[in-house]
Order: sequence, then C-alpha cells, then structure tokens
Amino acid sequence: MGKWRILAVVLLLFLLTGCAGTAPEPDYAPEDEERLVLYTSHKKEVWWPIVKEFETRTGVWVEVVEGGTNELLERLDKEQDAPQADVMFGGGVESLESYRDLFAPYTCAEADAILPQYRAQDDIWTPFSSLPVVFVYNPKLVRAGEITTWRDLLDPTWKGKIAFADPSVSGSSYTALVTMLCAVEGEADDILRAFAENLDGKQLESSGAVLSYVAGGQAVVGVTLEETASRRIAAGDELAMVYPADGTSCVPDGCAILNGAPHAENARAFVDFTVSRDVQQLIQEQFCRRSVRSDLEPAGELPSFGRIAQVDYDVSLASESRESVLMSWAFYQETEETP
Repeated sequence: MGKWRILAVVLLLFLLTGCAGTAPEPDYAPEDEERLVLYTSHKKEVWWPIVKEFETRTGVWVEVVEGGTNELLERLDKEQDAPQADVMFGGGVESLESYRDLFAPYTCAEADAILPQYRAQDDIWTPFSSLPVVFVYNPKLVRAGEITTWRDLLDPTWKGKIAFADPSVSGSSYTALVTMLCAVEGEADDILRAFAENLDGKQLESSGAVLSYVAGGQAVVGVTLEETASRRIAAGDELAMVYPADGTSCVPDGCAILNGAPHAENARAFVDFTVSRDVQQLIQEQFCRRSVRSDLEPAGELPSFGRIAQVDYDVSLASESRESVLMSWAFYQETEETP
C-alpha cells in the first residue's frame, strides 16, 4: 500500500499548488480504445488517486467531468440519445436507482466479495463504499447525551439550531430525511412538517456546509455522513459525532455504466477496479470510508456495524418515493420561509 500513500502526498501537493481540475489533455491523442470518460460527484481528493492508479495499471487515459450528483444525472439524461460518458462514479444508490434506465447491468469481476446487502438485485449499479448517516454536534454548545435520536431533532429546544442541507440538492440529506421517516413513529407528513418547523426556514445549499456551521457555532447540531464527520474530527475541528440511537442507514454510494457507453470495455475495467481489494483498502485507510467487501473490517476507530442501530432502509422504495417526499418537504419548508 506504499504507492497509495505516495499518491496521497502527491495529491496534497497538487491541491496546495492550486492545480486542481479535471484531468489534463495528454501530450498525444490517445486512440479511442485507450479512453474512458468518467462523470463523478466525488471530491477530487477521492477520485484523483483512484483514477491515476487506474491509468498507470491499464494505460487507459481518463477524462474526468466533475459536478453534483443531481446535476450530472440530469446531464446524462439529456445525453442519453448520444452518450458522452462511460461511467457515473459517485452519488447515493437511491439517486442512481432514480435514473436506472440510463444504465447497463454489469456484474463486476469480484461480485462474490461484495456484501450482499449492498448489491443491486440486477447489478444495475455497483456499490463503492458504505456511508452511515450520523449527527455531529459542537461540544462547546451541547453536552454529550443531549441529542441522541432522530426524535430529538424534532424537539423545539433545538429550533433554528440545526444544520441540514437541502435534500433536493444533497443526496446525503435526502438519505437522512428518509432515514428519519424510518426511525420516527408517526405519519410521514407530520414528521416532515415538524422537522421543517424546527429548521426554522433554514437549510444549507450543500452538505459540506453542515460541518462548518456546527464547528463555527452557527448551529449546535447537524446531520451528515460518517465519512465526512470522521475526517473533519481527525483534522481537529471542534466536533463530536454520534450514531442515532433509534437507528441510522448505511446506504452505499455507487458506480454505474451508461447504456451505449462509447468505451464499454474500459468502463467495465474501471468498475472492477473500484471494488478491488486495493482500492477498498485505500478508501478505508485514507478516506475514513467503509468498504463494501466482506473480507475487510472497518479501519481505525470506527465501530463495527453490529454496534450501530440500523433502520430497515429500502433503497428501491426510497428511490420510488423521492419525488413525493421532496414535494412534501418543499411545501413545508416554503411554509416556514413565508413570513
């Protein structure tokens, strides 16, 4: 794994010198069979070392297009009659499910090593990492044990003090919203209304802003992903993390091959690479993510899944319900924003 650590150091230097961006054009024009076009919603610190190692091992030149999950999926939808991309890399699998007609089924080379709860029945997408939803709080403003459940977030005590990203923009926030509906007893509309009221008309434009708001004291508690929270805590931010006692979800993000992908063979090779043992070890050791492989245990201080209460989260149902849930949420949020 030494080569991965070297890549991580090179990446850090690359970012510090302000050279971030999509992959540069090569000095020569690669043959069509040597190309791969990758659309990704991952941050550069995640996709860059994986793409560079894939290029080194295969000789394939990868063109990377970055963007938000919803933005890229909408773009792929518009391009479906003349696909420009080969692979969508990133985004929660509910989002990929919502656009499943864009993708071609593919059973990856090491499918038997993937934990069965993370696989799509028809392999329309391939899982990449498991992402539990967590709460983060500012220990200067909240005592340990004060906020431990989803129902606590409906308590008027915390009105206007919760950091939560717009679920129509942030896939992780949509996952969190559905997780809350699974965990809290009651009618879905009542729960959505109560949570919207407690946000007091405030929702953030991106999930990345949640941790900054909590660490900076603009909110006392936020809802985010374990991976993001773990990395910020390790970096020294004034944050503490808790797994909801009434249950969380561990929905994976994924990777999918486009119908009519111009470079389908290279696309299949890349998908295989993302779930290889090497890459899965990398995401655990460098990115605080959980592997989807059955032969790897959580790295560092992350608790095993057996120690985390989980809700019964149905990915297909979450995908099918997306439009109706977001319509209800928008209505209650707009009601709160109206003076």
